[in-house]
Amino acid sequence: MTSVRPKLKPETPKAVTAWETATGRSVWMRANGSWAETAAEAAPFTGEEAEARLAAAMEQEGLVTDPYFMEVTDSGSITGRETIRETIRATGPTVAYGDAL
Repeated sequence: MTSVRPKLKPETPKAVTAWETATGRSVWMRANGSWAETAAEAAPFTGEEAEARLAAAMEQEGLVTDPYFMEVTDSGSITGRETIRETIRATGPTVAYGDAL
């Protein structure tokens, strides 16, 4: 499963993000290739390394679903034109669960 997203230039720092297939939670790729549950642990990648990391994530389609790039700063903070969407993904739902109904 993939979605159309803006194409980022090779030199733009980017993180690989996806949804954990078993839980539906957002996950981000760490520098060692494992998956983190917080965006703060995401590693920024550029150039050919970024493409290789995304390809590796796509090979894990049973573990994660719909991996893609999101723009980040050199230190890995969420940035760019998808900032609001990615911030919501990183911080959780915008509605309360439970007794709110």
